[in-house]
Amino acid sequence: MRPLDNTAPLSICLLSYRSHPYCGGQGVYVNHLSKALKALGHQVEVVSGPPAPQLDEKINLFQLSGLDLYNPADPFRMPSLKELSDPVNLMEWLGVSTMGFPEPFTFGIRAYRFLKKRTSQYDIVHDNQSISYGIRSINRFVPTIATIHHPITVDRDLAVKAASSFWGKIKQLRWYSFIGMQKRVARTLSHIITVSKSSMHDIGREFNIPKQRFKVIPNGIDTDLFHPIPEIKREKNRIIVTSSAETPLKGLHYLLEAVAEISTTRKIKLVVVGTLRKNGDIERRLTKLGIKESVTFTGRIENDAFVRNYAKAFLAIVPSVYEGFGFPAGEAMACGLPVISTTGGALPEVVGNAGILVPPANPRALVKSILTLMDHPEQAIQMGSAGFNRVRDRFTWKRAAEMTVEAYREAIRDYRRP
Repeated sequence: MRPLDNTAPLSICLLSYRSHPYCGGQGVYVNHLSKALKALGHQVEVVSGPPAPQLDEKINLFQLSGLDLYNPADPFRMPSLKELSDPVNLMEWLGVSTMGFPEPFTFGIRAYRFLKKRTSQYDIVHDNQSISYGIRSINRFVPTIATIHHPITVDRDLAVKAASSFWGKIKQLRWYSFIGMQKRVARTLSHIITVSKSSMHDIGREFNIPKQRFKVIPNGIDTDLFHPIPEIKREKNRIIVTSSAETPLKGLHYLLEAVAEISTTRKIKLVVVGTLRKNGDIERRLTKLGIKESVTFTGRIENDAFVRNYAKAFLAIVPSVYEGFGFPAGEAMACGLPVISTTGGALPEVVGNAGILVPPANPRALVKSILTLMDHPEQAIQMGSAGFNRVRDRFTWKRAAEMTVEAYREAIRDYRRP
């Protein structure tokens, strides 16, 4: 371990068990934070499970092999006998085969295997949300800090509530069984980063962790990517939502109810940046509500198409029941769009007074707010401008990286204290 110097560049290892750019914000986080830390002059390396994160070319990536059983190109494949001869692979396959989600657990073991002979190379190890037993073991040899974006217990409780049968509820409880591990490991960490005050309070309550262990560091928004495109004309009555369509946490079905009500008297078009699962709950709701012609799903799209969709829209909606931070709100605001958001979780901390806030799970409140902005386009323009300025002033990755380095140095100091 090198002598402590509060001004010297740090050698940082970022761990991220599942880092796809579209995976719940985790891929976005590791991509932009690593780049911003590098820009501050620190040495950054990323250790990741599959799928590979999208990183700046200057960032070293170590991709740990795994079964990657959730790969959409070959989901739930049968591993070879050679693969299953590795005990960690066997545990991963058995976990998935019994309807669990073992990736945080198995990634932690693989990360520990990889790092145990390399710990002297790093000043700090930063775990992005796996919070596994392997992370606890790594912390014995090198200062380790973790980011918890929001308490996953919220996702679990909503998923269990939304399940329509007893067996469905059991399946959800089994899927989220890794939470017990995360609670136990999180309590052993002296320093935890989270992205909002709301998440800090909720994680502290759900995981039984004292508030003094947390450092609240808001995420940044990629304003190089998300920005207004003045040459594209916004289409009146076109609204946009970024949603994991089948995830109860995202509240899409409440927005669909609002669109159905508005469509009885107004022309309205909803663009969902996401994929519609065939014969899934959302498709059945579209049919029942009679609004299939009013709703378009983009599927997975490239960044350029994503931003152009924002540029065409008149209004962005964030109907989530809960968000630990709220990238969709910040990204829409960065594009100059007026935003209607729920008050679920940390969303008020992102939107502030630059948008309209409504209670979660309340279609009537969404209807009222959407109609207000449709009838008062000048108010919508003012909101869009206020949101744009708010993001530029408060949510930059440079600021997030600077605050993260402060948290690193504090963790290192405390680790070395007798």
